[in-house]
Amino acid sequence: MPMETTNARINDSLVTEFVLVGFTTEPHLQAFLFFAFLLSYILTLMGNLGLIILIFLNSCLHTPMYFFVGSLSFLDMWYSTVYTPRILADCMVKSKIISYAACATQFFFSVFLAQSECFLLAVMAYDRYVAICNPLLYSSIMTRSFCFQLVAASYAAGFTNAIVHTSNTFHLHFCGDNIIDHYFCDALPLMKMACDDTHVYNLILAITLGCNMVAITALILGSYTAILAAIFCIHSHSGRHKAFTTCSAHLISISLFYGSIFIMYLQPSSQHIPDWDKVGALFYTVVNPLVNPIIYSLRNKDVKKALKTACSPQSECYAPLA
Repeated sequence: MPMETTNARINDSLVTEFVLVGFTTEPHLQAFLFFAFLLSYILTLMGNLGLIILIFLNSCLHTPMYFFVGSLSFLDMWYSTVYTPRILADCMVKSKIISYAACATQFFFSVFLAQSECFLLAVMAYDRYVAICNPLLYSSIMTRSFCFQLVAASYAAGFTNAIVHTSNTFHLHFCGDNIIDHYFCDALPLMKMACDDTHVYNLILAITLGCNMVAITALILGSYTAILAAIFCIHSHSGRHKAFTTCSAHLISISLFYGSIFIMYLQPSSQHIPDWDKVGALFYTVVNPLVNPIIYSLRNKDVKKALKTACSPQSECYAPLA
């Protein structure tokens, strides 16, 4: 009887909806944040969609490298859409309630798109490795079908991880305080509300994240180690500069994305401060999708040339995506 009573009390206190605290409750600050995030969202959509259209229409950009850049821009558009519309809505209303189902859905797509981008960035590193270390075999290795398979594999890996993390997280029972001191449903604040034993949860989380990060980091580090070795073997300064320029935008993108994620999730849970977590999360949820098209445009002569004028049949272009 006491056990049944205890279970009944736990069931009565189970959380069925959450409250997102967001960034602030001050009305004037909420108005400022609304226009700031609205502007960033519009620029994100315009920048990424514009880059996709430019790559699609310009035959000079029909290469594996730009195919992956376009795929990254497509991911960034949806990645930003997972967070920013909810932030804008919370800036306009007093009630910041998010249902259990909506929280789980946001969590799923957050993991799906983030993990897909992680794998896609690793694929892009491999593409640069083949282009610089095996230039004569580049067109025969990076064929159209192989490029599509690599992008599809990135999505499949992201989808699998999203299924594992979402089922693992929302298998927990949440009770007591339903307030999430964040602007989206993230694993860290949700875990704090769990009234179950989280040892198994943490073990599964550590194994899946560890395996993914080891595989992705090994591929990126291995690719760029070989790339640096190949660049140092180039005797001419102009040749080394040209080879490094093709990788610089990708390196900046990797540094922003992985740097912010590592800072967020690899520090001990005792050192997490909600306000700083929100600022850190902004870099990979809002800032990175905004600046990626800028990075790949400003750091790339081909894109800048394509922005000025469309390639004519007489223009010199790289080999198309075979």
